[in-house]
Formats: sequence, C-alpha cells, structure tokens
Amino acid sequence: MLGLPLLHAGKVRELYALPERDDVMLMVATDNISAFDWVLASRIPDKGAILNQLSLWWFDRLGGLVDNHVRSLDVPEPVRGRAVICQRLEMIPVECVARGYLTGSGWVEYQRDRSVCGVPLPEGLSDGARLPEPIFTPATKAQLGDHDENVDFATVVDQVGRETAEEIRRLTLQVYAAAEQLARERGIILADTKFEFGRRADGTIVLADEVLTPDSSRFWEAATWPGSLDSFDKQFVRNWLLDQPDWDRNGEQPPPPLPEEVVAATRQRYAEAYQRLTGSEFRP
Repeated sequence: MLGLPLLHAGKVRELYALPERDDVMLMVATDNISAFDWVLASRIPDKGAILNQLSLWWFDRLGGLVDNHVRSLDVPEPVRGRAVICQRLEMIPVECVARGYLTGSGWVEYQRDRSVCGVPLPEGLSDGARLPEPIFTPATKAQLGDHDENVDFATVVDQVGRETAEEIRRLTLQVYAAAEQLARERGIILADTKFEFGRRADGTIVLADEVLTPDSSRFWEAATWPGSLDSFDKQFVRNWLLDQPDWDRNGEQPPPPLPEEVVAATRQRYAEAYQRLTGSEFRP
C-alpha cells in the first residue's frame, strides 16, 4: 500500500523507512489489538487513528516536561491521521510503568508479597485502591510472542546503568503526575500507564512510541470509583477473554475472535476516552 521498506512490525505499530532519510522513519498505528501478549485476529475500527491522535494531544501538553520523537505529520495520504514521521532513536529496553492505583499484575503481586516490583506497600490495600504515592514498576521489553516481566529497580540499573535508570524513573513519575491531574480534571482516573523512552544521538532522553492511550493506560470512570472500576481501555477486551471457558491465557492456542458487539463496544470506549480527555469528538 505504501511502497516503503518495512523496518519492523510490532503488535500494533509498523515502522517504515523513508527514501533518502536515515534520521527519521514513518510510524503507522494499525487497528490491531493485543491482549495477554497475543495479537488478536479481530481488529478495532479507527483504533490506530484514535491512538495516534490522542498521543499527539498528550505530546503537545507534555512538551514542557519532556521532548518526544515526533518530527512531522506530513505523511502519505493512505495513512494520514494514523501515522507520524518520527526521529530514529536508540530505544531504552525498559517498559516504564507508573502506578498510582493498585490493580492488574500489581494487585496479583501485592497479594503475594505486599510489594510491587520491589516497592513495599502498606497492608490492607484492595484491588483498585489508590496508593500512598505513585510508584515506578518497570518491566522488561519482550520480543513479539513473549511475555513482559515485571522487575525491580535494581534490575533496571543492571540493564541500562544507574544514571539512565534514575532518569527514566524520574521522567516516568513526573509525566504520570501531570497526566493524572489533567485526567482527573476531566472525570477520569489514570490508574496506571507505561511509557517508552529513547535516546537521541546527543544523549537526550525523549518520549517515544505512544503515550497515555487506552492501549498503554488504565482509564477509570472517576464518578464510580472505588465501587466500580468502569474502564475506557482494553481491559474490557481482557475481561471478555478471561470469561471464555474454552481458552487458556497461559496455553499455546491463540485467543478466539471477538464478537461484533465486543468490537463495537471496544471502539466506543476508545472514542469516549479520546472525547473525555481532549474535549473533542473523535472524527476519523
């Protein structure tokens, strides 16, 4: 479709080389959706465009805290709205997760150890509880088909060095704090999120990939928390998959296709997250 060399195809994004440009590349967000480290057979209409445009909105608001990889929106017409021209970076191989609330894999780990990624937490917390303060809970970046693994800060130091580890932790928590406040003002709880960072040739660390989307974050309805964790993210898809009696998330069989009503409801949740955060209706 694009006639460009494909550099890499991830779970959701595709990277293409641009003619006679070795400093930038084309990043396209597809309508693929992944869950439990599987790329599902079903696609969510407009999902790639929602993720791309919401990321751009966040990048614009976070510019005073950290720079990002976007260099131009002058992209080929077939992918307009779902693609950016971005700077090539040396990616830091860490999933930088910030948690302000306890849920998901953090809740599982807390029940076992009363800590998450080596960060001790108070007794008596429940699923969905707000933490005393946001915490940095990194994970290793797995290859496609493998599982990300939660790790402690010492492991990150061993992997990337103390200076880089401390800087990505600082940036992760700083950006989370700013985004959490902005989302709360719009009636949405930003429970947790993950960031990816890369390094420019001059050593500057910048935000890359996507940022603060329903794919990379948990967005909850503030009006119903803590009684109900109503979400505007792909937890809806995860929950549906977990309810399927004939599928084992730890097995070797791929997940079943999503029913049309689940696809439609997922798209609606992503579009509502976009509208609630930006104040504008999503338009493909």
